[in-house]
Amino acid sequence: MKSILIRLSLISCLLVSMIPGQAFGETKTFTKEYIYQATAQDNKNTSRTIALREVKQILLDELGEYLLNETAVKNAQIPKDRIAALTAGVVPTQLVEEKWDEKTYSLQAKITADPDHLTSFIDALGKDVQKTTELEEVKKLNDDLLKENKKLREELAAAEGKKQPKTLADYNKNIKELDSVEWFEQGFATAASGNFSDAVTAYTKAIENNPQFAAAYRNRGIAYANIGKHNQAILDYNKAIKINPKQAAAYNNRGTAYGNLGKFSQAIPDFNKAIQLYPQDAEAHYNRGLSYEQLGNYNQAIKNYNKSIEINPKHANAYHNLGVAYYKLGNFNQAIISFNEAIKINPQDAETHYNKGLSYLSLENYQQAILDFNEAIKLNPQLADAYFKRGISLANVGEKEKAFDDVRISAKLGHKKAQEILKKEKVEW
Repeated sequence: MKSILIRLSLISCLLVSMIPGQAFGETKTFTKEYIYQATAQDNKNTSRTIALREVKQILLDELGEYLLNETAVKNAQIPKDRIAALTAGVVPTQLVEEKWDEKTYSLQAKITADPDHLTSFIDALGKDVQKTTELEEVKKLNDDLLKENKKLREELAAAEGKKQPKTLADYNKNIKELDSVEWFEQGFATAASGNFSDAVTAYTKAIENNPQFAAAYRNRGIAYANIGKHNQAILDYNKAIKINPKQAAAYNNRGTAYGNLGKFSQAIPDFNKAIQLYPQDAEAHYNRGLSYEQLGNYNQAIKNYNKSIEINPKHANAYHNLGVAYYKLGNFNQAIISFNEAIKINPQDAETHYNKGLSYLSLENYQQAILDFNEAIKLNPQLADAYFKRGISLANVGEKEKAFDDVRISAKLGHKKAQEILKKEKVEW
């Protein structure tokens, strides 16, 4: 059985293979020198924070312009602002050189990316409407904070020599919130590379600097879930939902966490809410189907898997679990049809070949079952069940010696029933 999917874990898997910093093709580097005029309230650290946020915005705009003019991104008609939003968390800004003289902070910074991988990344991420929306909201937050920072600097300069406690407090708060966006992007990048523990640390920094940062809570929840801390993940999803109760993905993720804890009855209301807020969420339909399946309600599971497939016809896991649900209802022919569809999308999934073999075995089509068990074993030589079931199929077509070989292999791999069979003097297939 496939386990419940975590939505942004799926994006993370895409990021691991498409992360722009990987050296698979020719890279493109953009460099910028930048001077920040400090206010009387600034020090080197606050100046660096502001300057890095401002220069990154410029560099990402240059990168976006290049991608729109020189790569396949131009055919997708993606606005430059959206490209900047999607790439901000995975194209790190490198500080090459910095100077501070108490009045000005000057730096040289650069970003380096593989345009081909970045184009694939943008295409993959752009298909996740909710994640795209979230990243665009983070970019808007960053832009708004920079505009507010400029306004506050002007107010502080105009009031030089006078007490401005509220403006100064607002300015310090603004700096912290700008820094929180930087930490969020670091968290996103480390999660994308599969380093979820460091992602938790980065998102925690973002939250410390901005306790109302809903996206940071949700993404930290995803990172916690990926290291198996589902209760911690639920606390973060709770916080994200409290801050932004219209965030469908947070409900889906919380439902997933409940599912991973075996609390499927608790998970379903969250999937219901996610679907209510965003009916085109293929993963929420799939996850609700899996929850119903775990509760033994296979007909409801089938309805949800079919809806997930309707939204995303390339959803191999939905086809796979649709087959499982049909199998459990005894509809083996329909199960085989579903497993075949899953295999068309993902032919390397040993478990689907195995389950198709089980369906043929249930129909007493032993020769076809053997072919599917062969494929499952080829893809996963450690799949003890596949050897055991192939052994049964072989015995039923008179290949007793080969059947015993499979039982022996299965027993070595820890299959308890195979081990029990080998202890008997007479084997009854």
